[in-house]
Amino acid sequence: MLKKILIPLFFLCAGALMAAEEPRPAGEKPMPEALKQITPDPKLPNVLLVGDSISIGYTLKVRALLKGKANVMRPGENCGATTRGIDKIDLWLGDTKWDVVHFNFGAHDVKRFKTGDKKNFTSLENYVKNLTDITRRIKAKSPAVIFATCTPVPPEIDDGNYLFDNADVIRYNEAARALMREQGVPVNDLYNLVYPVLSQYQRPRNVHFADKGSEFLAKQVAKFIEDALPKKEL
Repeated sequence: MLKKILIPLFFLCAGALMAAEEPRPAGEKPMPEALKQITPDPKLPNVLLVGDSISIGYTLKVRALLKGKANVMRPGENCGATTRGIDKIDLWLGDTKWDVVHFNFGAHDVKRFKTGDKKNFTSLENYVKNLTDITRRIKAKSPAVIFATCTPVPPEIDDGNYLFDNADVIRYNEAARALMREQGVPVNDLYNLVYPVLSQYQRPRNVHFADKGSEFLAKQVAKFIEDALPKKEL
């Protein structure tokens, strides 16, 4: 009887693995290592990183810094603007018991279209509204929540269909800081951390960071997370 049960279960699991490992469409870039899901160690606390491509850049480095201390996981995609966060945050949180959630939204919200009225992708009013709802839902699933400010953007960015203005980043960060004070959420101020040394770490005419820049950010992200991890009983 047990053998009859195990055989269907084997094929069910194998089918799930095969579905997860289907080849990507021809010409599509391989999935970045940071987006691949890991098997968590059940003896360690669980940490979720939510954020855009800046966070994708430091994910593996944070994971390495917290090796043996926490399972550092993230959604298997760029979390984009708060509009995407509203739609997907419950999916990203899932049923996992998260000991710490470190999250950021804003870089995609502040971008402006090159054509038309050139308004921000998400208005400041809607950014605050969306971020309030996202924060509430994260707090319901984790006892320790950390918000990271958006990193600066340089002038003259060559970024396809979008324009960026660092003045927008400052405005949206200020609004996010005020919201997090109201919500009692600690703020990891990556903006002010990296701004004085931006030329050393950011790619030219690009919102993204060189490898050493991602490593620089990762050290502070890991420190904030480690300080928020459950304390071991003596």
